[in-house]
Amino acid sequence: MDTRFANGWTHADARSAMMLDPQVMNLNTGSFGPLPKVVFERVTQLRRRLAEEPMDFLLREMGGHLWHARESLGSFLHTDPRRLIFTANVTTSINMIASSLPLPAPGEILLTDHEYGAMHWCWERAAQRQGLALRTFPLPILAREPQAIIDAACKAMTARTRLFFFSHVLSPTGLVLPAKELCAEARRRGILSVVDGAHAPAMVPLDLDAIAADFYGANCHKWMLAPTGAGFLHIGRGNEDRLQPLQVSWGYRPDRAKLDDRDEVGSTPRIRFHEFEGTRDICPWLAMPAAIEFQQALGYDTIRAHNERLVRHVHARFAGIRVLSLATPTHPELHGFLTAYRLPANADGPTWRQAIWERFRIEVPIVERPEGLLIRISTHFYNTVEEIDRLAAAVESLLP
Repeated sequence: MDTRFANGWTHADARSAMMLDPQVMNLNTGSFGPLPKVVFERVTQLRRRLAEEPMDFLLREMGGHLWHARESLGSFLHTDPRRLIFTANVTTSINMIASSLPLPAPGEILLTDHEYGAMHWCWERAAQRQGLALRTFPLPILAREPQAIIDAACKAMTARTRLFFFSHVLSPTGLVLPAKELCAEARRRGILSVVDGAHAPAMVPLDLDAIAADFYGANCHKWMLAPTGAGFLHIGRGNEDRLQPLQVSWGYRPDRAKLDDRDEVGSTPRIRFHEFEGTRDICPWLAMPAAIEFQQALGYDTIRAHNERLVRHVHARFAGIRVLSLATPTHPELHGFLTAYRLPANADGPTWRQAIWERFRIEVPIVERPEGLLIRISTHFYNTVEEIDRLAAAVESLLP
């Protein structure tokens, strides 16, 4: 695949700019993205400075770096940087909401039946703590158009629904939900919307102000290729004072007269209320601009075009494996760069995971779902047609 990126690089140039183990085929950006070399160098530079002179770094230098990171991420996500709380990951972000957001009881928290297991548990605990019911509804996971998903969600919402939680991109299958429309339907009914955007940043075009969720959390260590430990929580308008911090620290008593003014530590009093948890390494947050700039130089439109061609090749190559069935919709608004196939009913998950890794050195997840096993393929700009072909050959060799 002869891709020429916006900065003039060839595909080989872009691939060589990544930190990739040459002995491994990485088709699992959906779990963790490998780092561009410039991002690794930037976070290492920051950590070296933190190690050399922690007081100078944390008290004098950090504020400028943190505000720059906040502005860079806000521009990338099309939102006001003052609405972004940096977190370690989306799990932290969602727990910030579930652990402190008061909801009127009796009532219910509504989820789809394809939510990430840890997040389901998170809301299960929140429901128990507040005397609410937890209810799921079935998603039409092979929907032919977005409206089918919107209709299913609307049918599931009732007068008892206090909060609607859903993933922007489903982890098991890569189905992209119509987040803007779902949040609008929830808002129309007086229901709070909370979105798990773990896979969305840099995989799908993301405009947080347009989506207008009440709360939107996400990871930056997947498709954005930022260091592990980089995530965020976006606070929608009207929700600024709904949450309490998970930890009480020096941000706990904000200056109410200057809640949204930039402060000396690269935050605002309102954000610091949630973000400051005592001394810790926030260098992954500070390296986010390097990750954003790296893919901007390649050109997001060019990256998307390349990745879409890879998805089409996945479809073409795996269509020939008759015992597999596609588990990701083909409608252009309902898929990104995660493509899942259902494995045969007699496939054994541990056996497949061990064989794919130990025999073929391929990093690809085998996902367990109630309806059976899935193999989920991630395709980012550094992946190749040859890697997809080698994975398909490995799958064929493992079938009875």
